[in-house]
Amino acid sequence: MALRLFNTYSREVEEFEWRDPSARPIKIYTCGPTVYSRAHIGNFRAYIFEDLLQRHLELRGYKVHRVMNITDVEDKTIRGAREAGVRLQKFTEQFKVAFFEDAHTLRIKRADEYPAATDQRYIDRMIEMISVLISKGLAYQADDKSVYFRINKFPNYGKLAHFDLTQLQSTGRVKHDEYDKEHIGDFALWKAWDEADGDVKWDSPWGPGRPGWHIECSAMSMALLGEQIDVHCGGVDNIFPHHEAEIAQSEGVTGKKFVRYWLHCAHLLVDGQKMAKSLGNFYTVPDVLAKGYTGRELRYALLRVHYRVPLNFTWEGMNEARESLNRIDEWLARLLELAEEPNAERPTANGQSPIIESAFEDALDDDLNISAALGFLFESIRETNRAIDQNEMDAPSARAWLDWWKRINTVLDLEAEAEIVIPPEVKQLADERENARREKNWNRSDELRERIFALGWEVRDTKEGSKLMRRSGSM
Repeated sequence: MALRLFNTYSREVEEFEWRDPSARPIKIYTCGPTVYSRAHIGNFRAYIFEDLLQRHLELRGYKVHRVMNITDVEDKTIRGAREAGVRLQKFTEQFKVAFFEDAHTLRIKRADEYPAATDQRYIDRMIEMISVLISKGLAYQADDKSVYFRINKFPNYGKLAHFDLTQLQSTGRVKHDEYDKEHIGDFALWKAWDEADGDVKWDSPWGPGRPGWHIECSAMSMALLGEQIDVHCGGVDNIFPHHEAEIAQSEGVTGKKFVRYWLHCAHLLVDGQKMAKSLGNFYTVPDVLAKGYTGRELRYALLRVHYRVPLNFTWEGMNEARESLNRIDEWLARLLELAEEPNAERPTANGQSPIIESAFEDALDDDLNISAALGFLFESIRETNRAIDQNEMDAPSARAWLDWWKRINTVLDLEAEAEIVIPPEVKQLADERENARREKNWNRSDELRERIFALGWEVRDTKEGSKLMRRSGSM
């Protein structure tokens, strides 16, 4: 199956056309964090979707060059630094560090570059682009000394968002909406300095000031990936005005199509509402870890639903993620045990090593349909467990399934890092329960099971013996 992706620009699922996977890398730009506070797990849902995209492309043999920006200068970062009484760089650095810590916890692959908007080389690029736009009549300096983009001079403005320009209203990211702009939708390319900005300013042909949010991404993406990029990702809230503005100012400068495929991730919800700092209904990665969950469990919870479908975050969902990962862990343990058995030759269904279908990869080829891909994984777990129970799987077959898992786990990255440490008290109770079972003292066995359960663990009795698993919902 050819890889197909939903392009926000066309509102259609399109075939991803790439003649030679071994040729130049696919150029991907992803909108990263605005570092005025710690990123919440709603932000990380988008970053995990982008991680899934990159990993699947690489599984299919493509090379990827991915850039993720760091927005470290805009209204919120300046306000935060001012309120904290520290310089902008010191204020944002703590949240940059936290972002990389959380991304590592969630096993998100690092991008090739993480450009910061305050880097002088990118500021210079922004000023250069704005100068070109002014020279083409696509931008102007208003009475407030800020520079704005003329959206009426760019005929395709609004096509990404499928937006009626007559419905435009002031946006929160435009600092000086109260001034007399030519059109209410004209967005700031360069914001003139005022006292609230403190020492955050750069010299420019239009006076001291700082870049607008939108021009930052255009300048950084074109500096690192060139004038045209293949895939641009972000959350659905980036579509308008941010990505719409990126198209206008980038194509306004170059006259070339800026992006081939636009991909956007739906919101993470809490109780049916978008998770957002402004609503105060958000959780950070440390918040979830403090509840006793792991980064692996949170990764699965944020990964398991198709990226274009809103995902409602619940603690019940986190427990389901733990249960799903326990199933995978138990399955891998059974396969490893069988694969290591000497002379383990048993009849398979057709007398040959299994030919494992490509349904997992095919599902991801269908617009990253992770739900279908995981469905195939768990159906395979059911079938192989049944085969093991009925002594219909031999060691070569087990090794074939382990090789398949190794392949798909390059995309999922869900395997347990190390053996779980069982507390001595739990281990002692489990040993006592085993003795009670051997003595057929079922009442004592049940009593010990309940005590183990109360400590956050559960006992599962299998053909291979009793096994301890961390209980879903234990904190």
